[in-house]
Amino acid sequence: MTTGESRHDIDLALLRRVMGSFASGVTVVLADVGGEIKGMTANAFLSGSLEPPLCVVSVAKRAHMHAHLTAAGRFSVNILAASQETVALRFAGRTPEDSPPVFQQHDGVPLLSGTAAQLSADVTAAHDCGDHTLFVGRISWVGANDRMPLLYHAGRFASLVPREDTGPLLEFW
Repeated sequence: MTTGESRHDIDLALLRRVMGSFASGVTVVLADVGGEIKGMTANAFLSGSLEPPLCVVSVAKRAHMHAHLTAAGRFSVNILAASQETVALRFAGRTPEDSPPVFQQHDGVPLLSGTAAQLSADVTAAHDCGDHTLFVGRISWVGANDRMPLLYHAGRFASLVPREDTGPLLEFW
């Protein structure tokens, strides 16, 4: 049996633990602001729609990247490969600036090298969501590699352990 909290007395530490129990991928969101590449590590990223192709990134209003996304109007989402923990930490502001990341460009949008997948998008909407803003991007380009993704769960990085083939691929959307 688990204990719970009513909706009027939510313990924020417990809420953070509950939300952290949802395993997610790790991304770095990049934008070119006046010729300077700005980025942040994010795990609050999702597919919004196939038709039209949309994605959603949730950014804290207090984060520097919030103003950068608004100013740039375009961004990339770089889904990190399992070997890119230091890249995730760097863009989360947790590692020294010793080794600069390797960037690529596609149609003027910065991308990271060595990722599991990448996309670029144009901001089409921004929706208030409490202390965050949901930035909706219309996807203009996608690219993928065969690298395994970096995962995040319960405040730690994790790796995907592929299961044996259990039948056809599942399609949830």
